Amino acid sequence: MAYPKSHNPFADDDDEEDFKPKSRGFDDNDGLTDSERRQRYLQQEVMRTAQSAVDSSYRSLGLIYESEKMGVETAEELKRQGEVLRRTDKMLDNMDQDLKTSQQHITSIKSVWGGIVNYFKGKPETKPPPEQAKSYQANDRLQSAMSNSREHEDKYQASHPNLRRLETGGFGASASIDDSSSRQNGYPQNRHLREAHNTLDKNLDEMSDGLRRLKNLGIGLQSEIEDQDDSIDSLLNKVDKMDLKIHNTNQQIKNLK
Repeated sequence: MAYPKSHNPFADDDDEEDFKPKSRGFDDNDGLTDSERRQRYLQQEVMRTAQSAVDSSYRSLGLIYESEKMGVETAEELKRQGEVLRRTDKMLDNMDQDLKTSQQHITSIKSVWGGIVNYFKGKPETKPPPEQAKSYQANDRLQSAMSNSREHEDKYQASHPNLRRLETGGFGASASIDDSSSRQNGYPQNRHLREAHNTLDKNLDEMSDGLRRLKNLGIGLQSEIEDQDDSIDSLLNKVDKMDLKIHNTNQQIKNLK
């Protein structure tokens, strides 16, 4: 009812109806006592909290699977990079062999004595037929981690935000106040709450396994990067030596003119 501006809403007024606040979500005519309403409200809050925890665990699982997929893709890229380094190393070895052959020809041209020396040295070693190139293999630790992660690739698809279907419809505020909330063997006897706890435990176990696989992927990636760093250092040394040999060969060719 509307009050005039001069009316004091806190003053006693026998003509006014007594205002009695109602509990949120409950009806005074539901036949429940205040203690029963309080118990039902607390049970509903517990179920909402349990559902929120389960939903959060599903989101965390999705992030773990997505991170794992990114780790596998990074490992694949490192393998391709390792293959490039292997081919580059092979190419530098072939260039070094060609320079040795060129050096023998230059020595023969420079003098008769050089030709005699080359004659007794024998012909340059003939190159063996090129072997069929083998695909680059990452270190064993990374290979094992990638294999384990690929076995769970389908879980990434299931946990993708556009594909995810959270099975939490059984939880919520539908628990009856007649269900006992006491614990037995560490789990509540309330069927819905027990289901939520079981789902949460299962998701936590999967999160633990996912984090373990992520750790192995990280260690494998680190080992592979360190191996490739060593390969790059070796290639740089070969390139420096090759550059010096090419410079000397060019200088000798100029002196022949």
